[in-house]
Amino acid sequence: MRRIARLLAAIAVLSGCRDEQITTTTPAQVKPPTGPADVRSTTLNDDLATLIRVTTPFQQFEKAKRAGWSAPITPCMSGPEGGMGFHYGNTTLIDGSLRVDEPELLLYEPDSNGRLHLVAVEYIVPYTFHSRSAAPPVLFGQQFKQNDTFQLWGLHVWIWKANPRGLFAPWNPQVSCANGTMTAMSH
Repeated sequence: MRRIARLLAAIAVLSGCRDEQITTTTPAQVKPPTGPADVRSTTLNDDLATLIRVTTPFQQFEKAKRAGWSAPITPCMSGPEGGMGFHYGNTTLIDGSLRVDEPELLLYEPDSNGRLHLVAVEYIVPYTFHSRSAAPPVLFGQQFKQNDTFQLWGLHVWIWKANPRGLFAPWNPQVSCANGTMTAMSH
């Protein structure tokens, strides 16, 4: 319940954010993860193709807003490890369930002209739905990471902007908030 209250408070604080526009881009070169947790299956490729298909229209921020991703969840986030951008959420999807075709958050990077560019999605499960002490949720064959600041489990997928740290890394050193009107530094 506290998590939902924090989420609603963040939405209320950030509701004054101005509307931004974006230009269309192409998906990042998607390379499945490598290493011990490597998942190189047709299922992963199919899931990534589904994610690209369902998020392509949301390159136009106005379409994302009309489709329900209108809640500003965070200001533009950046830190020593890179950036994430602005997080916009579809609050009806923040229900503890996980579906590849329904990411709870869309992440946008601002450019110098004030346009927003879709760079990634984030799947989240608040601790109120999936206890912090439970085994991590899994999607795309990847375990979610704990985010105690926001009291949730999260998984980023950098589907629209390549991330040298990996497709599922939380921060992207190629994402900048230098052009963001509201920026939050995170450590």
